[in-house]
Amino acid sequence: MTTAIIIAGGSGSRMGQEIPKQFINVYDKPVLIYTLESFERHLEIDRIVLVCIESWMAVAEAYARQFDITKLEAIVPGGNSGQESIRNGVEALDGKAADDEIVVIHDGIRPLVDSSVLSDVIRVARKHGNGVTSMPYNEQIFVVSEDDDSTTTRFIPRETLRRVSTPQAYRFDLLLRSYRRAFAENIGIAGSHYTNTMMVELGERLHFAAGSDKNIKLTTKDDLELFKAYLAADEDTWLK
Repeated sequence: MTTAIIIAGGSGSRMGQEIPKQFINVYDKPVLIYTLESFERHLEIDRIVLVCIESWMAVAEAYARQFDITKLEAIVPGGNSGQESIRNGVEALDGKAADDEIVVIHDGIRPLVDSSVLSDVIRVARKHGNGVTSMPYNEQIFVVSEDDDSTTTRFIPRETLRRVSTPQAYRFDLLLRSYRRAFAENIGIAGSHYTNTMMVELGERLHFAAGSDKNIKLTTKDDLELFKAYLAADEDTWLK
């Protein structure tokens, strides 16, 4: 059994629109539906739990029916932060998921997740207990000088770096135990923390899976235009 938790609990203020960015229509379809369809089509995904802004839950359910997202099993309200929203999704599986079940966590505003990327993160998680989508870092990274933030004398070798995003996958027992400990002890839950950074702060070793440059996160208007360009370029090969 493999479950996907899709996180769509953010307000999307940086997009500058009147509605949350996951509900913006692109070619007559909400961004969130593009994301859900990727998981609906994938043969290894058995069910989907959607974490959503509470006031938009009915809208999300209506869209799921309209676009035939049959694997959607539950919609749960988001929290006051990203980590609270993920925790709500994990807790919703308590009593329903087996300890060794693989749970994939993915941002609802990453609508271009490739099937091969999803397959690999599941494979790695089944082997090691967790798997995180990753990509090499191809730019040079320099550290700002402490005495003058307009200068630098030190760089970080890019070969030692990886960009990590979603999808991420974990055994359910690891997820549930980790989130309960993190919130009880206030570890890895503040600010921009996500499941992967929380796991590292809790002492877990993470395992890299394959990634894709196309797996963009829709944060700004420019990202939205790039998404449209990908759809226009790929409509004959992957968009159904």
